[in-house]
Amino acid sequence: MMRALFSGVSGLKNHQLRMDVIGNNIANVNTIGYKTSRVNFQELFSQTLRGAAAPREDRGGTNPQQIGLGIKIGSIDTLHTQGNLQMTQKTTDLAVQGAGFFVLSDGTRLVYTRAGNFDIDAAGYLVNASNGLRVQGWMATAGTFPVKDRNNLTDVRIPVGQAIPARATDRVAYGGNLDARAAEGDIFVTSVDVYDSLGRAHSMTVTFEKTANPNEWKWTVSGLPNLVPGTDWGTITFTTSGTFQAQTGGPVQFQADGADASSITLDFGSLTQYAASYTVAESERNGYRMGSLETFTIDSTGKVVGVYSNGLTQEIAQVALATFNNPGGLMRMGENLLAESNNSGLPQLGEAGTGGRGMIAPGALEMSNVDLAQEFTAMIVTQRGFQANSRVITTTDEMLQELVNLKR
Repeated sequence: MMRALFSGVSGLKNHQLRMDVIGNNIANVNTIGYKTSRVNFQELFSQTLRGAAAPREDRGGTNPQQIGLGIKIGSIDTLHTQGNLQMTQKTTDLAVQGAGFFVLSDGTRLVYTRAGNFDIDAAGYLVNASNGLRVQGWMATAGTFPVKDRNNLTDVRIPVGQAIPARATDRVAYGGNLDARAAEGDIFVTSVDVYDSLGRAHSMTVTFEKTANPNEWKWTVSGLPNLVPGTDWGTITFTTSGTFQAQTGGPVQFQADGADASSITLDFGSLTQYAASYTVAESERNGYRMGSLETFTIDSTGKVVGVYSNGLTQEIAQVALATFNNPGGLMRMGENLLAESNNSGLPQLGEAGTGGRGMIAPGALEMSNVDLAQEFTAMIVTQRGFQANSRVITTTDEMLQELVNLKR
């Protein structure tokens, strides 16, 4: 009879634990990046009254006789299903659409989260707005990234206001058409700004003059300071079908006051010569003046793209994502943080859009995946289970009382 009493006690205790989990889920219904949990019960060890007997020639076998001793918690599972996205329009708010986790560092170890409420601190680091942990990723050097693996993971820093040095122009490419109907001596002109090593702009004018050869043009450069004679002209020849064939001359060399000597290669390989209007224009030009970082954007792969005052855009950093073979094995650390455990597997670090990590939604946060309808239903079932187990205890108590009353 005492077995029923202890079974009822185990039922009360474990239904209370289940209610604790349900209560925590409901409390976190509005916690960004929160993943709901569930409790699974399993029966406790059973006491065997009689073992099983094998069949004999003259009679069949018998089944074992066992009495269960209640229930216990089999598992408390974290359900890593996707939560809905809430648009915030804040540049540094990020949400993962997929299986990945953001990687944070406290300076000594890595932790993981689905909550992407990030901000920029006074030093320019991208940090978790709640606890200041720094977001991990890879930093670019002049727009070029290192190998993106866990060995060179670092703090993501966005140095707003940082200057980018000027770069001298060393190549200008042209596209368009030179009119094949032009007569000898006909001239067409186009201009483009080029930069010296100090970032000063100079207007470079290129003049195209038709020669006596029906498929040849002479080009000359003017407008640049201290042009080196002989480097400021050349020729362009075309095939009889109007496509580019060859060019001579250059590179154009000049030197502005106080600046390094400049050398610019002119690329006419995309020009054509058809009996059509003149349309030659610059198609590509490098070089720029000095600029400072004014703002930035973050794309769906986590790349931070800086926008500079000189009109240049350049990749600054990239936010890393991690996946685990068993995300349910991660340990909750509080503050929306998770840590790897012996059963989570090692973090597989990489960029968004690769390795099943999912994509990043900038300007959004992932909402909790708690389903209130399901939680309230589970609450009712749990309450009834608790109530029923309490009835087992009170009924067993009454039976024990009757047993005591046998001796009056």
